[in-house]
Order: sequence, then C-alpha cells, then structure tokens
Amino acid sequence: MLIAVISLTVMGVVLGGILGAAARFFAVEENPLEEELKALLPGSQCGQCGFVGCSQYAAALAKGETPVILCAPGGKAVAEALAKKLGVTADLSGHEEKVPVYSTINEALCIGCTRCIRECSTDAILGANKLMHTVIIEACHGCGKCAKVCPTDAIVMVPVRVTLANWHWPKPEVEHMQSNPEVGHAH
Repeated sequence: MLIAVISLTVMGVVLGGILGAAARFFAVEENPLEEELKALLPGSQCGQCGFVGCSQYAAALAKGETPVILCAPGGKAVAEALAKKLGVTADLSGHEEKVPVYSTINEALCIGCTRCIRECSTDAILGANKLMHTVIIEACHGCGKCAKVCPTDAIVMVPVRVTLANWHWPKPEVEHMQSNPEVGHAH
C-alpha cells in the first residue's frame, strides 16, 4: 500500500512538472492592448456587436479590423472610451443612445418551443419544452436575441423602470462647460 502511494505521488510530481514546463514553453503571448480594451467593454457577452463575446470584439479592435461603435450595451460612453484608447475618432453622428431594456414574455402567447432558451447567453429564461417560459429580469442584459427568434412574438423588450437603486445623476453637458470657463472652478 505504501509503495502504491509513493509511486502515485512521484508520478504526480513528475507529470505536473512536465505540464508546467510545457505550459511555459508553449505559452502564447497575449496582446496587452486586448486586455485593456476588454476591460473597457461591459462584459455582457451578448453578441450584439457581431462577435461571439467581448474578448473577440476586443481582439478585433486591437487589430484594427472593426469600428469602435458596435457595442450596444456600452453605448456612446464605451465607444468614446474605446476610440480614445485606440487613438481613433468615432463617428457617433448616427448613433442613438438606447435606454436599458430587458425582455419579458407574454405567457399567454408562449408555446414553449424553447428557441429563446437556446438563444439566451445568460440563462435568464426559465421554462421547459411545451410549457410557458419566464424571464429572470436581474439576469437579462437586454440583447434582444430571444425576441428575434420567438415565432409567436411573445417576447417584447421593455425599458428598465427607473428606481432609486438604478437612477444616476445626468452627466454635465460638455458644450456648456467649454463655453462657460467659470463653471466648475471654486473662487
């Protein structure tokens, strides 16, 4: 019994050392810009930008293969931050700022086809085949992919109701602050 324990321990140490050496030898260098761009993105992995997730979008941004205005959940603020980080200009003239939304299911119209469940990347939809479904609002990031695949139009996107928990002060107008230099200076 003792010989078996010792031999397994030695094998574990030797194989672990080989794996550790292989990990260092075959390590792939990552672009530090990719990590910085990924940190600026919301991380919702919704796919609204056309990429599978935020890390693929960040990689494409770092290579200069895609515009900075594709992140719908991040909105104008994220597009501006990405443009500043990359040193490019972002054409936000056609960009419309969206209010946060979540999906809701009209249970009377739901037929239980489970298409929405398969499409949801955050597992925010509960239900089973041929039974009605419901949405966990706190888990929904409002990508709208579930509403697009619903055959009965039972899923609608609803704006998030403003409450004390999610209300924020509006940001100051940049044009107003630049035209009035006295604003923001204490005398």
